Amino acid sequence: MRDAALLGARLLLGSYMGIHASQKLFGMFHGPGLDGIGQVFEKNGLTPGREMAMAAAATEIAGGVLTVTGFADPAGPLAVAGAMSVAAAHNREGGLMAARNGVELPVAYATLALTLAATGPGRYKIGPALPGRLAALAALAGGVAAGALIAKMVTGKPAPAGPAPAGPAPVDAVEE
Repeated sequence: MRDAALLGARLLLGSYMGIHASQKLFGMFHGPGLDGIGQVFEKNGLTPGREMAMAAAATEIAGGVLTVTGFADPAGPLAVAGAMSVAAAHNREGGLMAARNGVELPVAYATLALTLAATGPGRYKIGPALPGRLAALAALAGGVAAGALIAKMVTGKPAPAGPAPAGPAPVDAVEE
C-alpha cells in the first residue's frame, strides 16, 4: 500500500511539473509561452528572462521525469522543490491562495517534493538512488542555487520598461 501511494504521489507531481514546464516552453495549457514568461522573469529581476525561463522549465522537466521514474532519487524531488521555492517567492505578493496568484500551488508542490525526497520513491522505481553523500551535496547545491535566485528576485530591481511601441503619432503632434 505504501509503495503504491508513493508511486501515485510521484506520478502526480512529475506530471504536473511536465504540464508546468510546457506552459513556459510552448504556451500549452493556457501558459504564456517562452517569450511571455521570459518577460515575467525579467520584470521580477531574473535576467536574462528568456534564458532563465528555459532553465526553470528544464529543471521542472528533469525534476518531473526523475521524480516519476524514481531514478537517481532524491535528485528529482529536490529539483522540483528548488524550482517551486523560486515560484513561491515570485508569487509572494499574491498572498496565500492560488486564486489570487498566491503561493498555494508552489508551496503544495514543494511540500510534496520534499516529502518524497525524505521518504524515498518506494519499491516501484526505475534505477538506483544517489549515494548518500552525493545526494546531500546535490541538495546543498540546489538549495544554494534556489536561495540565490530568490535573493536576486527579492532584492533586484525590475527590468526597465522597453521603448514605447511604434504606432501612429499622437493627434496633437500631427502636422496639418
